[in-house]
Amino acid sequence: MVQNAAGVQAPSDRERESLLRMLAAATFIIFFQAYMVAPIIPALSIIFHAPEQMVGLIVPAYLIPYGIATLIYGLLADRLGIHRIMFVSLAAFAALTALTATAASIEQVALWRVLTGLGASGVVPLGLALVGRLFPYEQRGRALGWLFGAMAGGMAFGSPLGAMLVPFIGWRGLFIAVGAAGAGVLLLFMPYRRLIAGSFTPVTGTSGDLFRGYLSLIGTPRGQRTYGYVLVNSMFHSGVFTWLGVYFERRYGMGPVGIGLALLGYGVPGFLLGPLIGRMADRWGRARLLPIGLALSTLAAGALLVGFPAIFAPVVALVLSLGYDMTQPLLAGIVTSLGGKRPGQAMGLNVFTLFIGFGLGSMIFGEVLRFGFGPALGSFAAVELAAALCSLKLFRSELPSHAQEQSPLGKFGRGPGRP
Repeated sequence: MVQNAAGVQAPSDRERESLLRMLAAATFIIFFQAYMVAPIIPALSIIFHAPEQMVGLIVPAYLIPYGIATLIYGLLADRLGIHRIMFVSLAAFAALTALTATAASIEQVALWRVLTGLGASGVVPLGLALVGRLFPYEQRGRALGWLFGAMAGGMAFGSPLGAMLVPFIGWRGLFIAVGAAGAGVLLLFMPYRRLIAGSFTPVTGTSGDLFRGYLSLIGTPRGQRTYGYVLVNSMFHSGVFTWLGVYFERRYGMGPVGIGLALLGYGVPGFLLGPLIGRMADRWGRARLLPIGLALSTLAAGALLVGFPAIFAPVVALVLSLGYDMTQPLLAGIVTSLGGKRPGQAMGLNVFTLFIGFGLGSMIFGEVLRFGFGPALGSFAAVELAAALCSLKLFRSELPSHAQEQSPLGKFGRGPGRP
């Protein structure tokens, strides 16, 4: 390590990059577990003799508690130290994921999913907050691209492999294997304990200070639009993606392996292009990329609505994934500049909003699905299209500093750090 201006040991570039890759590994396995469930809803429906709508509740059973718990973990990290919370949460993820295999009914699966969501939610949001501390804002897009690329990689491999492995190792074997992988990642993480601990100074304050901190995060136009878009966009993507397996089964008669192959395109853009998308955001600005990402999401939903030959299913999944990869990571980059002295609180609120949106989107889509895929996809696509059009105006100030200086807005001092 080297010393910074305050005389505190700061990580070297090599140490930062090594830690970044370890954070990406932990993020990958957590999102693998989260997304391996949705494609096996039809299989679990048969195994437990339960309706698909009921089985589908195991998705929000994980996502909503995950989102709620991030608020608590963010506060604890600011007070007790980010390293302690991250390591305990990763251990809980590994243990609870493996224990899910003991469930004897779909209700028990849902209960274990609730507990896993509560236990696992201290890793990814704090990892994102840690990136906000280790990398300056103008370099943060690439680093966040690594983490969101790992999220996308977890989706990319978790979705198809979850569906494809169940016929061979069973759903119980799937959970045991992922739990063991989580334990392995935890062991590899241990050497980075001091580096993580040295990156944060615990924050003290009363509960009133913490409450005012949340109010300050959503008390500016920039905070309101950013967190608002995190919610709406996550609802769209979770709603559509959660039920893609059921969509392919009903529309094309696909089995588990076919569903897995159809979902191969999902997550690939973020896994391969996450850092590149981040660099593009750093260079050209989030104002230029966010509307494109929202428009691509709308395009994918429109394709699902009108239908297409089954052979193009991976391509549609890829476009849907690219829409996510060009929106949520860029929004998270904005959030890292909102937190000030409480980065854990800011990112905790971001991931809370993200996963509450995931859970609500899955539930709402499932309810509208009672009227058919047409109304469900049509309503979700309409909301996403409206968000795309509004983003052209709402995020027009999210430009890099060099672009701000050249734009008319820059002359009036309006930039990424101001409402």
